[in-house]
Amino acid sequence: MNRRQLVAGALALPLAHAGRGLAGAPIFIGDMHAHFFFDVRGVLRKGPVAPILAGGPATLVAWSLVGDLLWMGLGHRRYVQTAVPKPGETLGFFQRELARIKKHIAEQNLKIALTASDVDRAVKGEPHIVLAVEGASFIEDDPGRLKAAYELGIRHLQLVHYIKNPIADFQTEPPEHNGLTDVGRAVVAECNRLGILIDLAHCTGAAVRQTLAISTAPVVWSHSSVTARRVPNPTMVGWQARQLTLEDAKAIARSGGVVGLWALRQDVGATIEAYADRLSELADWLGEDYAAFGTDMNGLASHAVISSYADVRRVIDHWEKQRMSESRIRKLAIENYARALRQAFAKRRA
Repeated sequence: MNRRQLVAGALALPLAHAGRGLAGAPIFIGDMHAHFFFDVRGVLRKGPVAPILAGGPATLVAWSLVGDLLWMGLGHRRYVQTAVPKPGETLGFFQRELARIKKHIAEQNLKIALTASDVDRAVKGEPHIVLAVEGASFIEDDPGRLKAAYELGIRHLQLVHYIKNPIADFQTEPPEHNGLTDVGRAVVAECNRLGILIDLAHCTGAAVRQTLAISTAPVVWSHSSVTARRVPNPTMVGWQARQLTLEDAKAIARSGGVVGLWALRQDVGATIEAYADRLSELADWLGEDYAAFGTDMNGLASHAVISSYADVRRVIDHWEKQRMSESRIRKLAIENYARALRQAFAKRRA
């Protein structure tokens, strides 16, 4: 079997593998945060993307380009900044990496979600990739670069990650800006104008609340978890510092946004069933319209309790065995993320 036949076969799998609700329509999978990394040869480490998606099938997946990848590394109990990018370096890396991602998507005969109609088709089972960036370092101090990013296909932007930046404070280092900077406020406004979904994952609580106060579109927190017991701070072990307070999660939900749950076993539990129960609990806390998958696929290494979209299908199977309503499953599985994208796209002003 050659590569073209392999891809064609993978793209034919979704309807065969998708679970069916009581009404008989397939239930597809959306994921607000996933990674597919290239090796030094430019080959994806985990293999072609189309068969990976077909294992769910996952049909609306945010492929997150790590904008600060070259300037971060693993420190004591967390990721840390290891170098300072020179002017223009983050932009050059973003452009090169995005070109590789788009080339692979084209080779896989997959589609990129650019419009609300594309999102609708994804919900109905046609696989689409949402081009996302984790850490908007490529912007540097020029929000005007977002227009070019939009034209290249970016539709989901996470403001910060693990390196210092002129946009906002992030959770794993002491704050320097008291939340958003003036550049950060301009980035929020430009994302709203262009129709790019804003992702607040890794932002400090102050940056979350300030963004909610000025954004004209709902936002997401794509990945980590929500805590009702502690206030995360940079002195904590990495995954605890990365949690979102229940108060801030509810504020995101009140704005119409969505909070995603990652698959970190130290946090959510050691089994797929534990993950399923934790996501259901999150939906209880926020409302079933405001929680979603944010697996951090391939970003958690050996600490992931979910390592494939076949595993995510098992989450849905668990919910069905528990007699969770079909409408609730669909919302958590794909519809909530789809709605957030549509709402961001609808705010676009030419």
